Amino acid sequence: MTRIIMHGCNGKMGQVITDICKSDSDVEIVAGIDVVDNRDNGYPVFTDINACDVSADVIIDFAAAPAVDKLIDYVEAKKIPVVLCTTGLSPEQLNKVSIASENVAILKSANMSLGINTLMKLLKDAANVFAPAGYDIEIVEKHHNQKVDAPSGTALALADSINDARNNEFEYVYDRSQVRQKRGAKELGISAVRGGTIVGEHQVIFAGIDEVIEFKHTAYSKSVFAKGAVEAAKFLSGKPAGMYDMADVIG
Repeated sequence: MTRIIMHGCNGKMGQVITDICKSDSDVEIVAGIDVVDNRDNGYPVFTDINACDVSADVIIDFAAAPAVDKLIDYVEAKKIPVVLCTTGLSPEQLNKVSIASENVAILKSANMSLGINTLMKLLKDAANVFAPAGYDIEIVEKHHNQKVDAPSGTALALADSINDARNNEFEYVYDRSQVRQKRGAKELGISAVRGGTIVGEHQVIFAGIDEVIEFKHTAYSKSVFAKGAVEAAKFLSGKPAGMYDMADVIG
């Protein structure tokens, strides 16, 4: 049984993870941390992380960037591994996370979905087959109309997995509207679509002569990210100090 502290327990993702854990006999949320204790979660909630004295095996974090500094101080002092899911961290915070990983296990990933991380693994193999054969590579990502950043972090992570496999031979191209010229052989195009309530869709296209191969991942709800975070927590429990990511979880 993996005992979890949910950091950001009353947020949207915190509540999704709380529900998932209720139906998973291998895990239990033993405490939560949030700025406001206004829900009946079935476990104690602390509005100050330093007041949390509940023993746990791992922390799952889905909070806000300003809360991460105190979180990292806490996990380093308590030697509790943390699955760090909060995005938008500053360079200073990322450096703090890196330093803390020398003393405690920290798992951080651009996307917590098991499907996306398996796709990244598959894309490395695909890139090494299709890129030398001259196939063009394009990524199209779609998200809801409230998402402010483009392209998505996941689209960039997918591109990076391809580029890492090919020794960074590709140049990312985000907009061709200002240039009238043929596509370069070493371009990797990334396009963003924003509309409606699309949770997240990513399509990777390998286009050759008379042949197109497509890899596609569609998220229909935030549950896919929550499930990945719970699986990551199971993996990270008991691990030695170091920096981990979802590639370690899927093996």
